[in-house]
Amino acid sequence: MKKTLLVLSMGATISLFGCAQMAENNNDELFERSGNTINVTDRNELYNDDGIRNGNDSRMTNFGYVRHQKSPVPGDTNNYTNIPTLNRERVADLISKLCTQLPNVNDVATLVTDEEVLIAYDTDTKNRFETADQVKKTALSAVPRYYHVYVADNPRMIREIERYGRLDANSRNIDQIIDTTIKEMLKYPQGRKLSDGENANGEMINEMNDRIDRDFNDGSAKRITPQQTMTK
Repeated sequence: MKKTLLVLSMGATISLFGCAQMAENNNDELFERSGNTINVTDRNELYNDDGIRNGNDSRMTNFGYVRHQKSPVPGDTNNYTNIPTLNRERVADLISKLCTQLPNVNDVATLVTDEEVLIAYDTDTKNRFETADQVKKTALSAVPRYYHVYVADNPRMIREIERYGRLDANSRNIDQIIDTTIKEMLKYPQGRKLSDGENANGEMINEMNDRIDRDFNDGSAKRITPQQTMTK
């Protein structure tokens, strides 16, 4: 009788251990030790932070894939402490570097604010309109879609926007100062309009937040166009 109870007890213990191990393994499939719920194919501790190659490709050609899931525990929220933010200095550096690779563009200064990109550049192009369009679209490819981009092919404007490099969004009267410079830049070619609903600078026409959005095309007022002012 005692031997029978001992065998049954050992069997129950082994069963419970197996169930616990299965539960732990299943839990590991969903949650990493940190408690985050990111899942990727080639994970390197949660996600491909170091750019480990997918197959035989290089880091520059990798696709990016991340999957997030809510915790199944009611009231439990993931603690995201490393949310990416836009580094405006690096974005300005990237835009200037890319623009200097364009034909006939020799010197580029870029200012990135909280909602605008101002680019002044020196060029020896024979088609100012096309060059302005290339510079503008290069900048748009590097910033969030809500940004407006203004360009000026006047090297004297480089010193103008350089003055704002040490300012920030909380500087006194910064909106009025930036707006004055933008109005001056609009006297130069800005390239083609982006779509039927957007002008050349990416400003929406008759958008719902016209009253709070600091742009220069609210769908009503007529503004200066590059065709009207083509001289430096």
